[in-house]
Order: sequence, then C-alpha cells, then structure tokens
Amino acid sequence: MDALNTVSYVFIGIGLFFNFIGAFGLHRFPDMYTRLHAATKCTTFGSIFLIMAVIVQSAGIWAIEGTLSQSVMCIHSVLALVALMVTNATGAHAIARAAHRSGEKPARAVVDDLESKAND
Repeated sequence: MDALNTVSYVFIGIGLFFNFIGAFGLHRFPDMYTRLHAATKCTTFGSIFLIMAVIVQSAGIWAIEGTLSQSVMCIHSVLALVALMVTNATGAHAIARAAHRSGEKPARAVVDDLESKAND
C-alpha cells in the first residue's frame, strides 16, 4: 500500500505542477491564442495525471479490499479521462476558430495561410 501512495503522490505532484503552469499561462500570456493554448494543453495534461492518481488509488484499494465501489470509481475515472481529452481538444478548436473568424489577431505578426487563401 505504501508504494501505491508514493505513486499517487507523484502523479498528484505532476498534475498540480502542470495545472499551475496552465493557470500561470492564463495570467501571463499576451493574447487569446496563447492563453487558450495554456488553458487546454497544460490543464489537460495535469488533469490526466490527477485522474491517474485516482485510478491508482482505486485500483490498489480494490485489489486489497475487493470492494465493488472502488472498481466503479476506476471505471468512472477512466470515462471522465476520455471525456476530458475529447472535450478539451474540441472546445479549444471551436474557440480558436470562432476567434479567428471574428478577426482576433495574435499579439505577434504571424503568417496566416488561411487568410491568404480566403482572399484569393
């Protein structure tokens, strides 16, 4: 059980680190696109590790005690992980596309292939 706690604590530490970096990026980055990148990439990765900590703890308790509630917790955690990975990527794409179509410009000058093809 001590090894499971250690692995869970490592996963929690990694998850909190990436979530903190994502929150820091939301505060620090200059424009909507880079803030969106910080909000989705870092927090998705951080949340993956936090959910993995829950899965490790639930699987460990289930293996030791054999209670059904812990196996249900594992299944719910895996389903939440899949939903999180799908919805974060899809939502970030939809937000970035809406911002691009509404004319939101990045803070720095970048080459926009989509805009040049639309003008042709």
